[in-house]
Amino acid sequence: MGLASVLHFARQIIEARIKPGDLAVDATVGQGHDTLELAQLVGEDGKVFGFDIQEAAISIARDLVHAKLSHHTITWVHGSHEFMLDIIPVEWLDQVSAIMFNLGYLPGYDHKITTNLQSTIAGLNSATLLLKAGGVITIVAYTGHEGAQEEADAVVNWAAALPQKQFNVLSYRFINQANYPPFLIVVEKK
Repeated sequence: MGLASVLHFARQIIEARIKPGDLAVDATVGQGHDTLELAQLVGEDGKVFGFDIQEAAISIARDLVHAKLSHHTITWVHGSHEFMLDIIPVEWLDQVSAIMFNLGYLPGYDHKITTNLQSTIAGLNSATLLLKAGGVITIVAYTGHEGAQEEADAVVNWAAALPQKQFNVLSYRFINQANYPPFLIVVEKK
């Protein structure tokens, strides 16, 4: 993963914001790499919620985490990130240090099962309520599948409309790449 990778940059941002004992959310577990990183960063005293709509993703991620960590406190949720506020304890409101979204599909599985505009915007709205001051949301958007560009455009519009007095928003993207390169949006709560 090169230094210019949006995933690498997203992880650098997350690493700078999380300390042991913190609360974190992986809104799109996928293969579990972000969930693992969040669990490592929060340590044994922290907690992570991991959401995915695909049972296969939860299984893959759980196996990865169990192979790499002897102790962790991850709550796995086989369900959509749009229901974060229904599942995550109310005590987490304004307490979460980092929330990661990787929009798209689970590599190696059914490419027709993807994140979508409605659930993603609902999840992002929930994420802003969970985030503590100084906490961040990272959103990596892949735009090479059906419906992805509409979702990405909605995410950009959502982020651009966040109140400047409450949030800082950064966009990080390639401008000389073909074939739908991913891009990153970072939202920091003031």
